[in-house]
Amino acid sequence: MDSNLRYLSADDRASSRRRSSLQARRPLVTGTEVGGLLGQDASGASCVITTDSEGRRLARQNSHVQSIELRTYIFLDSLQPQLAAYMGTVSQGFLPIPGDACLWLEVSPGMAVHRVTDIALKASTVRLGQMVVERAFGSIALYHRDQSNVLHSGDVVLEAIGSSVDHRSPCQVTWTEIIRAINPDHAVLINRQNRRGSMIQAGMSMFILETEPAGYVLIAANEAEKASNITVVDVKAVGAFGRLTLAGREGDVEEAAAAAMRAVAQING
Repeated sequence: MDSNLRYLSADDRASSRRRSSLQARRPLVTGTEVGGLLGQDASGASCVITTDSEGRRLARQNSHVQSIELRTYIFLDSLQPQLAAYMGTVSQGFLPIPGDACLWLEVSPGMAVHRVTDIALKASTVRLGQMVVERAFGSIALYHRDQSNVLHSGDVVLEAIGSSVDHRSPCQVTWTEIIRAINPDHAVLINRQNRRGSMIQAGMSMFILETEPAGYVLIAANEAEKASNITVVDVKAVGAFGRLTLAGREGDVEEAAAAAMRAVAQING
């Protein structure tokens, strides 16, 4: 028997042996020395211990997240009825409704969109409406009735990837045109294509817009619908290029085109 225990009472000897047993079973932790029992401080409060190897893993993870390239960051304050209905036709998740706030994000590489989605959904109560993983890019659409929730998720994503709205890719307009009094044959071909919006009728005027990156056509479509009584025919916001097709009376189309071009011009400041 240990000489130090010889003169202790039976209860004191049992308590001392329990302390010795706990210390013997305590694993070795690299890094900062932790006093008291494992996972507790002197006050009994729980604490989290990070080993050196865990710290290196977290550092590598943060490095990967901050290597994500922000291509498109578009905030739509209030989805217009036609655009909301159109986005609902291609939505794989929660369906948007008119008046919802929307955030469209496009990042590179494509699979990085899963990390961005995880960060955004855990930051607030936004709803995931769409997630597209392409060959080189990935895109998500987030919706919520409350604009502040959408903006908060966007801010958290930007902070996590070490970026800002100013660092998004600039909007390049590769083609824009108004075609007046469209021919019946032309109208039929447009309506038979892979179109998810409304049909275009012969004699209508048509505004077309192509942008790079693709997601920027969404803000053009939303602002055009706010400004004028037009028909949304097609809005393709994924792929290498975005394509927007609007139709209506000539004066309405001209007004919508002007609003759309103002919206994309503001992206580049």
